[in-house]
Amino acid sequence: MSIDYYNYNDYVDKNLRGIDLGFEEALELFELPLPVIGMIADRIRRARCGELVTFVIDRNISYTNRCVARCKFCAFYAKHERDGYILSKETILGKVKGAIEAGATQILIQGGLNPEIGIEWFEDLFSTIKRQFPTVQLHSLSPPEIHFIAMHEGMSIEETLARLRAAGLDSLPGGGAEVLSDRIRAEISPNKLSADEWIEVMDTAQKMGMKTTATMMFGHIERNEEIVEHLFRVRDLQNRRKGFTAFIPWTFQPWHTALHERIKEPASARRYLQVLGIARIVLHSIRNIQASWLTQGCEVAKLALFFGANDFGGTILEENVVTATGREHNPMKPGEIVEAVKSLGRPVAQRDTYYKVLKRY
Repeated sequence: MSIDYYNYNDYVDKNLRGIDLGFEEALELFELPLPVIGMIADRIRRARCGELVTFVIDRNISYTNRCVARCKFCAFYAKHERDGYILSKETILGKVKGAIEAGATQILIQGGLNPEIGIEWFEDLFSTIKRQFPTVQLHSLSPPEIHFIAMHEGMSIEETLARLRAAGLDSLPGGGAEVLSDRIRAEISPNKLSADEWIEVMDTAQKMGMKTTATMMFGHIERNEEIVEHLFRVRDLQNRRKGFTAFIPWTFQPWHTALHERIKEPASARRYLQVLGIARIVLHSIRNIQASWLTQGCEVAKLALFFGANDFGGTILEENVVTATGREHNPMKPGEIVEAVKSLGRPVAQRDTYYKVLKRY
């Protein structure tokens, strides 16, 4: 099929009518000029989400850097035993308290795959957080962590999630997806769960009524075909369960990782906007697409709002994984996000984890 660059109504129409694109049809989007991808994605965004841009006030707490997975794309895990840590419950509670005092409504607790930590540790932590801070939303533990806990404890995914949910876990972040292709995972994260197992964790959580997000970390060894494969896996699960609240694509940061010898620099802003726009076009059943100011910077994140994104992500009061690559992290204040969005002539609001608007500016 040859695409008329100036006749993109079919893509808009199919998205708004909830019609799945075929594989070749989606792959050919990569042949379009970037401005055309932006026009298609922005038109879909306006129809699905309107003009409002949202953000959440949140904190990411990395409870341990000891990890048996030792993924080649990761600079965070402890290379030596002497450098490893497990945060105490008191330290984590102090971080949660500080975040709430700064206006946070969402706490993301993630870490390495650490066999020293059992499910009771998480149950105690989550239940204590919920007793002391009952309104905070625990958006925590990625599918690799859930899968690892289940394997370590000899339990099913469903039983693991049920126990953690009873202790206070509200929803799952979409980390550990990287690109949902077994060829890629065998090379860059061979000691972690497979693509099918990532989907299984999310499918189980959503079947139980939990909301989750989905991510994609690209800009390393993936091909366009594998990006489409990833998007289709996420789309197909969303078609069945309707449990993904948002999709968050972000780019691999190569410094201080085992892949740095092969990939010297992060993907370009052009590549980021291309993939973000294509995600909006393909993922007709996911309403919210999140920009990544953390990896792209504020100016490119603002551009992302014209390539299909309707959400600016979180203020991220603390972040340890991306910053382990050497990338400087300065949390964005709510006022800075508001100013950035309003500079584009768009309305802006603070939201919670489930995209409920809490405050309009």
